[in-house]
Amino acid sequence: MLEALKFGIVGKALQKHLVEVSCINPRDYTEDKNKTVDDAPFGGGPGMVMMVKPLHRAIEAAKAQLPGTKVIYLSPQGKRFDQQVAKRAAKESDLVMIAGRYEGIDQRIIDQCVDEEWSLGDYVISGGEFAALVMIDAIARCIPGVVGDAGSVIEDSFYQGLLKYPQYTRPENYNGWDVPKVLLSGNHREIARWRKEQSLGITKLKRPDLLEIINEETKP
Repeated sequence: MLEALKFGIVGKALQKHLVEVSCINPRDYTEDKNKTVDDAPFGGGPGMVMMVKPLHRAIEAAKAQLPGTKVIYLSPQGKRFDQQVAKRAAKESDLVMIAGRYEGIDQRIIDQCVDEEWSLGDYVISGGEFAALVMIDAIARCIPGVVGDAGSVIEDSFYQGLLKYPQYTRPENYNGWDVPKVLLSGNHREIARWRKEQSLGITKLKRPDLLEIINEETKP
């Protein structure tokens, strides 16, 4: 699944060694011929749970390569992953991500080895690999040099806490649909003001919760 990282912006960052991604398979740290990494949960119940021993060995192998690194478990019980988390993570030199599977992982791993838990949102996906792809992409974009135009990162939705203003390109008129005149004026101050007003309006309409977060963060 992580082959997808070879394409696009992250792929170019990998080629330039601005970002490095490697995978460790817990199956390589098993002892039985079937390379078993999961078992039925104690106490009964549906599904399987990732076993403590091979997963712990895999984590220790990662930490041996990256001393002092944080260990992140990608879990529906985790903190919501957002742009602020991505920006903070981009300042870390290294991260280890545990991609959960099945009914989850043995709780002893979470208690003893995990520093933080992150979640994409309140829905169920087939495995943490999908979440890892999204998070790696979001984090990589925050690393200087990964995106060619740094200004496009700063103006992305959520980067400043607001949704992005509307975008238009040629032609100026299509089928009677006009581009706002202010964008054609050449007055950069007025364009910046219009964009800020649009961002605030769109955020208030579509995601008022973001404005509440900003208001809380700016309280003395």
